[in-house]
Amino acid sequence: MTPATPVRLSNLSTQSFNTNAGSPIKGKHILLGLSGGVACYKSAELCRSLIKQGATVQVVMTTGACQFITPVTMQALSGNTVYLDQWDTRIHNNMAHIELSRRADAILIAPCSTDFIAKLAQGHCDDLLSTLCTARPATTPLLIAPAMNVEMWQKPATQRNVVQLRADGCQLFGPAQGDQACGETGMGRMLEPEQIIAELNCVFSPQSLAGKRVLITAGPTFEPIDPVRGITNLSSGKMGYAIAQAAFEAGAAVTLISGPTALPTPYGCTRTDVQTALQMHKAVFDQISGQDIFIAVAAVADWRVENTSAQKLKKNHEGDTPDLHFTPNPDILAEVAARPAPPYCVGFAAESENLIAYGTEKRLKKNVPLLVGNIGHATFGQDLNELVLFDAQGYSSLPLADKTSLARQLIVAIAVRQTT
Repeated sequence: MTPATPVRLSNLSTQSFNTNAGSPIKGKHILLGLSGGVACYKSAELCRSLIKQGATVQVVMTTGACQFITPVTMQALSGNTVYLDQWDTRIHNNMAHIELSRRADAILIAPCSTDFIAKLAQGHCDDLLSTLCTARPATTPLLIAPAMNVEMWQKPATQRNVVQLRADGCQLFGPAQGDQACGETGMGRMLEPEQIIAELNCVFSPQSLAGKRVLITAGPTFEPIDPVRGITNLSSGKMGYAIAQAAFEAGAAVTLISGPTALPTPYGCTRTDVQTALQMHKAVFDQISGQDIFIAVAAVADWRVENTSAQKLKKNHEGDTPDLHFTPNPDILAEVAARPAPPYCVGFAAESENLIAYGTEKRLKKNVPLLVGNIGHATFGQDLNELVLFDAQGYSSLPLADKTSLARQLIVAIAVRQTT
C-alpha cells in the first residue's frame, strides 16, 4: 500500500463532483415498462431518478398505462421515443419485442398490475410489453414493482402467480403497505421511486457482503445537562447512513444504531434510535452477537455530565456558570474489538489536525484492523468527504467525492480485507 497525502478539506463548497460517479446504475440501459394503474404517476419521478443516476431509459407502455399518464410525458422525461405497439414500424425489422429487449441491461415493470403479473406468470404475449418480457434473453433481469389494491394482492391466484414468477427468476420490488388510491389501506402500494432505485442498485452491485451481518453506528450522541440543554457535536449522520445503504446494496443484512438525526432510514436496513453514548453502548452490545462486521461511524461523545439536573438550570443575576462535572463515556469500539471472538471492526476518527499521526495511533490503541479518518470539522454536515484508510500495511486515501460514492468504495475495501 503506497502512502498518500490526503487533501485538506477546507474548500468543500468550491469543489466540483459528480453525484452519480459511484452509482451502479450509471451507464446501464433500463427498459421501463408501465402497465395500467394509478401508480403510473410515480413512474414519472422514477424515470427522472434513473436519468439522474446516469442510466438511459427506454419506456414501453401498455394501453392501460396510457389511461393514467401520457406517452408524451414519459417521452419528455426519458428523452427517448415511447413504444406502445408490437407492430411499430419504426423498428427496422418490425420486431420491436426482439430489438428492445436485446438493448436492455434490465427490464423493470413499474407499476406492475395484477393482470400483468398474471400475463408474465403464464407466458401470455398479447401486447408489446408482455411479448418483449417473454422474448428477453435469459441473462437480462426481469424486475417488477407490483401495484394494486390490497384485496387483489392477497387473492390466492395473485399469490400463486407471484410464487411462479419468483421460481422463474423474476425479482419483485415490494409491494409496500399503506394508504391506497381506492381509500383502503394494506399491502399493495408500489414502492417509492427512491426505494426502487435502492433495489436496482443491489441488482447491479457486486454482492461482496452477501450473507454477512453488519452492525453500524451513525450520527452524533446527545449528553443531557438538564431537561432542555445538552452537549453534542456537528455530525449529521450522512456518512454512516450512506455506508449502511452501501452495505445493503452489497448484499448484507444491515442493522443501524443511530444517534439523533433528521435522516430517513436507509432502505432495507433495520434501525434502532438512541440519544446518549450509554444508550448506544447498550444497543450495540444487545445486538453485537452474530454480527460479522462492526462499523463504528458515530461521533460518540467522549464525556457525559455526571451531575445532570432534573429541572432546567436557571441563570442567576450574578452571572455564575453551572458547575458541571464530567465523566468518561465507554469506548464502544474498543470494547467490541476486545471481545473473545470479535466481528471485523472498522473505526472512524474525525480529527481537526495531524490526521495521519493521530489516525495511525488510534488504530493501534483501539486494536482494530481498519480505521477510517477524515478532517471532522470540514466534513460534518457536508455532502463531500475524503477518507484515509489506516490498516496494518499503512494508509491510503479515497479521494474527495460525495459520501454515497465514498461509502460504496469503503464497502468494497472492507469486503476485500474482511475475507483475507
